[in-house]
Amino acid sequence: MIDTLNRTARHTAKKTHDILTRAMAAAGWAESPAKLARDAQEYWRSAGDERWKSRSHWRDATVFAGNDLWTETGKRHIELFDRLSRVCDRPARTATTLEWGCGGGANAVAFAPRSERFIGVEISEQSLEECRRQVEATCDASFVPVLIDGDRPENVLDEIEPGSVDLFVSFYVFELITSQEYGARLLRIARELLADDGLALIQIKYDIGSFRTGPRRRGYRRGMEDMTTYRIDAFWALTEACGLRPELVHLVPENELDGRYAYFLLSRRT
Repeated sequence: MIDTLNRTARHTAKKTHDILTRAMAAAGWAESPAKLARDAQEYWRSAGDERWKSRSHWRDATVFAGNDLWTETGKRHIELFDRLSRVCDRPARTATTLEWGCGGGANAVAFAPRSERFIGVEISEQSLEECRRQVEATCDASFVPVLIDGDRPENVLDEIEPGSVDLFVSFYVFELITSQEYGARLLRIARELLADDGLALIQIKYDIGSFRTGPRRRGYRRGMEDMTTYRIDAFWALTEACGLRPELVHLVPENELDGRYAYFLLSRRT
């Protein structure tokens, strides 16, 4: 009974804080892109506590204790990729796969076994090393770690040859970035990295047009899971503006981790 009351109280407090934060942003008190970027980088490089590990999808995180969700996450995503690529009649080439925001490797262990080279991109050195451990314990794919500065994601192009990636994937990342404009930068990077016949599978959290589902624009640490959202049609148009071609979109209104997920299968416009 006490546990239930405590959970209800925490949920109510979080909801109230979210409403106040959004109201402040709507009233003109949104935080600057520089502050949001600084807060995001400091958080993801701080590492350590259980909540951080859960958000980074480490295998031993509390959220995955006593269940198969860690393994199931990657399994579901690779099955979704297979299904979507078949529907649009595109060959599922994965010789070089890059995951943007690989975290603790929940997706990497599903995609890397199909790859000769798996590239993990992260702003957290700790997560990058954890992902490497999980991949090396799973398969013989060559793991290429790329540590980036959140302020300069384009520097990945100095590490990875443009046009060399067969499959670009990113899951549970675009809702954590600081703005839609930053998301456009990542889409342009994906376009540069992809081979002419490459594919990208990118998941976003979608905005349904309500007060509480739009981008937050302040308070990164308290509400990072909803920091950046997109209307589905707006993200579709954004991918086109960034040199990608949307092939299909798949919606997941709710799952064990959260909800309002949209998965876009994209090809490179030439």
